[in-house]
Amino acid sequence: MRKEDSTPLLQTQYEDSMNHVKRTGTVWTAVAHIVTGVIGSGVLSLAWSIAQLGWIGGPLTILLVASITLLSAFLLSNTYRSPDPEYGPQRSSSYLDAVNLHKGVGNSRLCAVFLNISLYGFGIAYVITSAISMRAIQESNCYQKNGIEGKCEFDEAHFMLIFGVVQIILSQIPNFHDIQWLSILAAIMSFAYAFIGMGLAILQIIENGRVEGSIEGITTTSGTEKLWLVAQALGDIAFSYPFAVILIEIQDTLKSPPPESQTMRKASTISVLITTFFYLCCGCCGYAAFGNDTPGNLLTGFASYRPHWLVDFANACIVVHLVGAYQVYSQPLFANVENWFRFKFPDSHFVNHSYLLKLPLLPAFPLNLLRLSFRTAYVASTTVIAMTFPYFNQILGVLAGIMFWPLSIHFPVEMYLSQCNIEAWTVKWVLLRTFSIICFLVGLFTLIGSIEGVVTAKLG
Repeated sequence: MRKEDSTPLLQTQYEDSMNHVKRTGTVWTAVAHIVTGVIGSGVLSLAWSIAQLGWIGGPLTILLVASITLLSAFLLSNTYRSPDPEYGPQRSSSYLDAVNLHKGVGNSRLCAVFLNISLYGFGIAYVITSAISMRAIQESNCYQKNGIEGKCEFDEAHFMLIFGVVQIILSQIPNFHDIQWLSILAAIMSFAYAFIGMGLAILQIIENGRVEGSIEGITTTSGTEKLWLVAQALGDIAFSYPFAVILIEIQDTLKSPPPESQTMRKASTISVLITTFFYLCCGCCGYAAFGNDTPGNLLTGFASYRPHWLVDFANACIVVHLVGAYQVYSQPLFANVENWFRFKFPDSHFVNHSYLLKLPLLPAFPLNLLRLSFRTAYVASTTVIAMTFPYFNQILGVLAGIMFWPLSIHFPVEMYLSQCNIEAWTVKWVLLRTFSIICFLVGLFTLIGSIEGVVTAKLG
């Protein structure tokens, strides 16, 4: 039900109803958006995750997280519209709009904290991953030149700085709508490197003449060490399904009839099936190829592989993909912060005025001082943090621990309970609450284990 306090977040919904925005999306356009948004650099860590969990625990965990993701998608799809006695059925144009509509402005502000932390964390993870891939290209070329016994170790810090400089430039693009070309290119690159990684793993299995790995996964020196590695593996798998934060935006593009929720449930089912099949193939092939030596980032295991140009191309695809992905996940945060400044300081020349920058052979570019200073500081901060904590798998686990329960479980469950007016202590209420509590404990375990991994790696 709509809360009594009228807030600016609801304004977009009322304006949308009055302006009759034309929506043409179908189940297949929704599938395309979901698959593009979900398949990313997280797929490269799945072989390592399966290696920690073993041949039974690894695939089962992927299937379990996929099922939880699908249930969350079903709950969220039902909260897209909300009956309103005054304005009629209201749409939600974003995840935060939906939270505000069903749970009020206080909950939407709390949700915004988790959402923005997650978006900021994605930026850090992408700086780390891009540097790993750039280093892998240099190592591969070194091995080809000096042989497998050659000294081919390179520092990742200067690669992070290069990536950061590129992002400072791209971050001056005014808004999300101006980077569609970059998003499309990034999506193509993500499929390219994932297929190459899976293909190279299959070739490695054939070359080995056997399937590596075991039922219990990689053995460790102590049970405690194994526990923390399992926690990190769970986090990496959860990170591979960053689905909830984009679902409402995708559903807002769908035409009706049929009802948007019906189309979204069908699209979610198809997308999760495709993604899960793809993840199982990549993760299992990687573990079967390397066994106990499975690297945290699958493609780094092929540094000395022939043909080396194919490995270099795959790593280059990762870098290009992450250049675009950094912007896709940062632009919403940029917009939130800059809109707040414009609301608070409507008369500020620094905040609101734009200068036209004209460079030779290029079209005029609007340059805003707030955008220039804030976005430069933002990119610099993510780069510095990545240089301080360059730990791929652990960082993915920390991000999953932060975002998994609140964004994928808690708010979808709470909104669904409010939307359907489910009374306390009914069977459905108890089941959903139990589901939420169990997922909270899993998320907390993942977060603690991943933080322990970061600390251990830093001290080591």
